[in-house]
Amino acid sequence: MSDPVLTTATPVQCAHGGRAATVSSVTRVRVAGTPVLVAGDPVTVAGCPLPTPPNGPGPCVSAQFTSASARVRAQGRAVLLHSSTSVSAPAGTPLVVGVGQPRVRAV
Repeated sequence: MSDPVLTTATPVQCAHGGRAATVSSVTRVRVAGTPVLVAGDPVTVAGCPLPTPPNGPGPCVSAQFTSASARVRAQGRAVLLHSSTSVSAPAGTPLVVGVGQPRVRAV
């Protein structure tokens, strides 16, 4: 089954509610005027409410997507999908991907 391709306009947050900001390294491929996200694009997290050590692991500050499309590439790199798995640091929890653009889908 195909899933929507992620763009820089797709809302993403850490599992604790912190907002994740994505930056695309692809400049030539866009969906509805917004750059697509590809494997390896940086993700920074701000506003995570997790307590700092020693009371907790510390707030999420960055994240990385660990899977991407098996078939679709943009500028030679696999595009990220709504179903792509991710992990945040230092908590190790996945990101929560909101509803983004519905038109372009990939496997």
